[in-house]
Amino acid sequence: MKNAVILVTAMAALSATSAMAADMAVKALPPAAPASPWDLAFGAAIMNDYIFRGITQSDHKPSVAEYQELRYNFNPNLQAYLGLSGESIDFPNHAAAEVDFYGGIRPTVGPVALDLGVWYYYYPGGQCFNTNDPACLPSLPNGNVIKSDLSFWEYYGKATWSVNDSLAIGVNEFYDPSWLNSGAWGDYFSGTVKYTLPSTVHLPFGAGAYISGEFGHYWFGTPDAFYAVPVIFPAGTAYPDYNTWNVGVGFTYKVFTLDLRYYDTDLSKVNCNILTSDQTSNGLESSWCGSSFVAKFSFDLTLGSLK
Repeated sequence: MKNAVILVTAMAALSATSAMAADMAVKALPPAAPASPWDLAFGAAIMNDYIFRGITQSDHKPSVAEYQELRYNFNPNLQAYLGLSGESIDFPNHAAAEVDFYGGIRPTVGPVALDLGVWYYYYPGGQCFNTNDPACLPSLPNGNVIKSDLSFWEYYGKATWSVNDSLAIGVNEFYDPSWLNSGAWGDYFSGTVKYTLPSTVHLPFGAGAYISGEFGHYWFGTPDAFYAVPVIFPAGTAYPDYNTWNVGVGFTYKVFTLDLRYYDTDLSKVNCNILTSDQTSNGLESSWCGSSFVAKFSFDLTLGSLK
């Protein structure tokens, strides 16, 4: 009789355990939905000067910038993207701003990340200044001339080799069929290097840091008749090529970055005036291409990182 009681008790316990297991199986959470291939990156920045390939775009004045970039990840090694960005500028033709439309793909092959795409620089609200063109306003007070429409297309390819977790080396090629709508082609090639301090280096507040630099060369063709100089260069002459470089250090904290950078070129003040049509120059020499120090504070994040 005692054995029978023990047997019944054991069977009841087993039955209850089975019921609990079944109940837990019924109440188990469903498998997590697969991550969406879509993402949106966005950010903004403020800086004391907007330098683009060694030349100020803001007359050495503060500038603000922002961007949004829609991304689609086909797989971990291939991403497509479409972007829109804007920067405040101070151009000779009084364009309201720089508005950029861009898109491309980013394949990754082992330690090498590629970026292939097209960029459109749009400068709305410009005025033209040229006494030789009746459709334009009188020339700038200093005698320089500029078109009302400076918008242009650019095609680019970039490759970045991650040597290890800290060191990255890159090469970049940018081709402009008509740089600043001048009629002159432009070809910019540069090399970059970036060293990110490893996580074993502990900075205050858990911040990160990096050191980076770039050296580039810009080649140009001959602009159209708008920029021809009567008597001296009636058919126009090629724009001056130049070298440019920058080096700086950056500090990162969560989504924020403070970048401190030195920029310079080998352009003479005369050639700088030829390239820029600087409205603040004396008509012969411009300081827009000289050495500059830029402090830039920015934030960057993605919707995916907020989930």
